[in-house]
Amino acid sequence: MHTVHAYAATAATAPFGPTTIQRRDLGPLDVLIEIKFCGICHSDIHYSRGEWGPAKYPVVPGHEIAGIVAKVGSQVTRHAVGDRVGVGCMVDSCGDCANCRKGEEQHCLKGMTQTYGSIGKDGQPTLGGYSTHIVVTEDFVLKIPKGIELDAAAPLLCAGITTYAPLRQWGAGPGKKVAVVGLGGLGHMAVKLAHAMGAEVTVLSQSLSKKEDGLRLGADHYYATKDPETFKKLASSFDLIVNTVSAKIDLDAYLSLLALDGALVNVGAPPEPLSVNVFSLIMTRRSFAGSLIGGIRQTQEMLNFCARHHLGADIEVIPASKINEAYERVLASDVRYRFVIDAATLK
Repeated sequence: MHTVHAYAATAATAPFGPTTIQRRDLGPLDVLIEIKFCGICHSDIHYSRGEWGPAKYPVVPGHEIAGIVAKVGSQVTRHAVGDRVGVGCMVDSCGDCANCRKGEEQHCLKGMTQTYGSIGKDGQPTLGGYSTHIVVTEDFVLKIPKGIELDAAAPLLCAGITTYAPLRQWGAGPGKKVAVVGLGGLGHMAVKLAHAMGAEVTVLSQSLSKKEDGLRLGADHYYATKDPETFKKLASSFDLIVNTVSAKIDLDAYLSLLALDGALVNVGAPPEPLSVNVFSLIMTRRSFAGSLIGGIRQTQEMLNFCARHHLGADIEVIPASKINEAYERVLASDVRYRFVIDAATLK
């Protein structure tokens, strides 16, 4: 076992602080990664504070990991020491079920092994990227192409693939009108990606305070949802709406913005249930769907796409000592648009 530096929370109401954790010895198919940067995702906050159910403490979150390969197992063929690599929301799956065989490991029928909050192959709880090193089986290690800086690449491993997956699944591209609800960590990546795919992009945000940013990121239009005229003006407009917010919204109001056969896809994960009137769906054959992340193959596709289009997250790099402050700022929407921890400060 390897002892490495990390930041952990010991209870739902406890602040994060420095600690050390154990990483398993390298197996023949394992990769040891020296973490350089780790993004802070809203999921980290939900999980560490027990908002999605009981968490197993101490919690070391972090599933937006970018770093350098430090060592490889004897049978590793996909990665070499010195490679720029990333790890996202999962670190293993069964590999045998129908979904895994399709390259949809995130929907493993036996349950994917999450980067934190699961039980790993060593029988121990998985601990995430708020740490200096991590050991991951080679099949779940992504290559970060040249053209994306490691710090800006880290959030792509969750925020990037979480928004790329539904845009691809529901056919965002030339001739399609796509709306993005919320311009935060997920939303700003959805705008960048949809724009790069050739779609006409609209941001739907509570106010116009981030309009200049939205247009800079690639949006063609920007509307305030606090203005009731917005829903009248944009009725039956969009082919696809990607809802990125982790808060309760009026689904029926947003469904009214879809054109015939349009889809509203939820990628934000609020802790409370959402409700919908079925007539919002059946009258114009609209769909309400959810999307998680993508499989390993699609995640690599996303990284390659971002490299070709020179896309990375808009970030604010922070030392580990500011994790607690960053959590409060995320909840106050006071970040443009993703906090990234400099792993060198974890020591």
